Amino acid sequence: MTVCVLAFFVGEWVLDGDVPLWARGPAAAALAVEAWASVVLLSRRLLLLPVPDALPGGLPLGGLIAAVGAGVALAAFPLALRNYGLWPVAPAVVVAIVATYLPPRRRRLLIAGAVVLAPLPGGLVSVVAGDGEQVYAALFPAGLVAFTAWVTLGPLWAWDTARRLDEARRLEAELAVKEERLRFAADLHDIQGHHLQVIALKSELAARLVDVDPARAAAELKEIRRLAADALSDTRAVVQGYRRTSLDDEIGNATRVLAAAGIDARMTLDPAAVAVGLTDSARHLLGLVMREATTNVLRHSRAGHAEVDYRIEEGRACLRVSNDGVEEQPAAPDGTGLRTLAERLEAAGGELTWHRDGDRFLVAAALPANSPQPRRSPQSPVSPNRADGAAR
Repeated sequence: MTVCVLAFFVGEWVLDGDVPLWARGPAAAALAVEAWASVVLLSRRLLLLPVPDALPGGLPLGGLIAAVGAGVALAAFPLALRNYGLWPVAPAVVVAIVATYLPPRRRRLLIAGAVVLAPLPGGLVSVVAGDGEQVYAALFPAGLVAFTAWVTLGPLWAWDTARRLDEARRLEAELAVKEERLRFAADLHDIQGHHLQVIALKSELAARLVDVDPARAAAELKEIRRLAADALSDTRAVVQGYRRTSLDDEIGNATRVLAAAGIDARMTLDPAAVAVGLTDSARHLLGLVMREATTNVLRHSRAGHAEVDYRIEEGRACLRVSNDGVEEQPAAPDGTGLRTLAERLEAAGGELTWHRDGDRFLVAAALPANSPQPRRSPQSPVSPNRADGAAR
């Protein structure tokens, strides 16, 4: 657009036979330089995203010098011939191009200053020549500078807006990928960490039993093989994206695992909580909390007793897991697993907290519960009220 404006108005003047040759020749060369400099400067500007407080990359010095020099020449020759409508075209283009590189406040100052100064050259020449065109010579250049800045900065604003939207879409896509990676890492941590901890526990038990009770050791080794197969299957399911952890299954699994570790586990399940129709996503999250809490009991404590309490309180499904025997300096007391789960529960409208009180450690999770609806009781070795026998 800028090159077409220069070619149409200035080019027509250069080709006019009534214009003296001494002005047409240098003006033609200056027009070519001005068109080249405009292309260079605007092309570079369109590649940049605007920065609010500073120049986003700086004006190319060579292009700026060429544009200013050619603009002065294209203003001087028509002004010398008292062409008050043509001389401000090239300077107005230069002002508009320079303004595209500036932040909003400095841009407005530049344009305002140019509008204020634009009446002076033509007005002075008209006064000296005494041709009676002082009003036109003074006001038209000011209006042309303002109009040229407007028609240049308007499309630039639309261009920058489109660039921002495109950049926002790109960042949104990158964020979605990163969130999916974090979700996958969290699921993999929950699966592998739990399985490996139980495998390590049972391997240690089998090693102690191999001499005193070979049959029991063989049974533990078979259980280790089953756990390894489960870990492999769960890992494949995570990769394929369809694995879901169930709270009911995890509570039953915790009973067996804690019993194998010699921990007296007391399970208190409120029948009302079992009947509440939690969404699959909520049961999945609470199942992950149950699994992480069980893993931490095995990894970071010398617990002799553990308690699991699941009930409905004030319209929220509440799961609490506590144990004794917490080490004096437990490894990673606020580990990545709990922090990640806390963020996921918060995003689902719930909360996850944990704290230590003496030798006891409590993990408490809460999620909004749906209205109670008929639901089959989970098939689990855990009784609704207490699972001391199974855990022992």
